[in-house]
Amino acid sequence: MNISRRSLNILKTTLRNEKFSTEAKPINTFEISSIFVNRNPRNLEKLRIGYKPDGYHLEKPGRIFWHKVVINESAKYATASINHFKNGEVIKASTSEWPIKKRLYRYNDVSAFINLGRVLADRCLKAGITEVSCFIETNNPEGKVANFLKAFEEGGISLKEPPQYKVARPWDQHRPEKPWEVLD
Repeated sequence: MNISRRSLNILKTTLRNEKFSTEAKPINTFEISSIFVNRNPRNLEKLRIGYKPDGYHLEKPGRIFWHKVVINESAKYATASINHFKNGEVIKASTSEWPIKKRLYRYNDVSAFINLGRVLADRCLKAGITEVSCFIETNNPEGKVANFLKAFEEGGISLKEPPQYKVARPWDQHRPEKPWEVLD
């Protein structure tokens, strides 16, 4: 019992002494490392220097993309997703998901496609995807797919990916600007 009272008294006196101390103590004593490893697997794609498959020139619609928009419509629901060329489906939104479904009157009409475009654009921005390739052709400018693409683009996503940066050789006539350099 005496030991616990003694340790309690010592603790109280040290706390009082620390309260009224005039010496400044450093808050953070962390040292910053000079070695940095970027663990983002999409970093090279954002810099436009990552591998982008060329595919074959006779293919339709082609395989030259990092991320591609895919829209599937069934009899009851609509589903839109972003596919990566190597990893497959990365982001998906569907009118069969309960948070989306409970706010819609019908699950595959024009308003459902507009809201699906908004939700998918928001999820893309949260995941860090700002540019996707779109090989979808719309015949009717007032149709479901056209409204989906319009809402998707209004959500802040570009429907065209930038070209892959290729290193210029000394004998090349045109030398593209480097994507990581800022020109003012």
